[in-house]
Amino acid sequence: MKAQAFAYAKPRTLEEAFDLIERPGAKVLAGGQSLIPALNMRVAQPELLVDITGLPGLSEIRLDRGVLRIGGLVTHTQLQHSEDVRTHVPLLAQAVEHIAHPAIRNRGTLGGSVALADPAAEYPACLLALDATIVVYGRTGERLVGAGEFFLGLYETALKAGELVAAVEFPALKKDERSVFLELARRHGDYAIIGLAAHWGQDKRFVYLGAGATPVFAARASAARSLEEAKNALKEDLDPPADLYNSSTTKRHLAGVLLERAWNTLSKPH
Repeated sequence: MKAQAFAYAKPRTLEEAFDLIERPGAKVLAGGQSLIPALNMRVAQPELLVDITGLPGLSEIRLDRGVLRIGGLVTHTQLQHSEDVRTHVPLLAQAVEHIAHPAIRNRGTLGGSVALADPAAEYPACLLALDATIVVYGRTGERLVGAGEFFLGLYETALKAGELVAAVEFPALKKDERSVFLELARRHGDYAIIGLAAHWGQDKRFVYLGAGATPVFAARASAARSLEEAKNALKEDLDPPADLYNSSTTKRHLAGVLLERAWNTLSKPH
């Protein structure tokens, strides 16, 4: 199947981009690794495709005052090879290893994944686990949205019409903090059956992907003082939907397996 005919534009400035994406039937193209298949299957049928990959200032990774800011157009591969990401946001560095395959990682972008809000994607869970901030650009300027308020539902976010994900800001890892990302899939690169982004600092945060319409923060398990208590609490935190291959019961069991692995990894002495 081929995509329905559409117009194409590649703005050189944010001003041009906002003019274009405000048009009826316009759709933003960042990395295109989810959008292009959707076009070919005619799930998405935009009248105008606005390619923002050339916009200046959205492809930087910069550390400033304990915050790592990653531009929305930074690719998965750039993240994978960034020393700043490995040092200051190791959870994200671990997660990117699970994203599809090299060809996809070369083109797909952080901002594209965050804006799509696929509940099976790795980045949204990491953002929620790290309490990251999404930097949103619109014609009226910049606004900041916490990860907990950004992911609203299945492929639904707090982005308003005419807005772009410009960057994501992560608090840099402190000396007494640790993170781990774990995922179970039928084959490496496939969508995860279930995945877990875990971060230990002053508080513990266990956030699951593939467990609901949005990333799921396991609040009760995160507050538990022992592994056994956490595994019992997880039964109340999660009610994952079944998929074509796995029942809800199976996914809940596998979530517990990942919880135990994460707990044992993070509780080891430095």
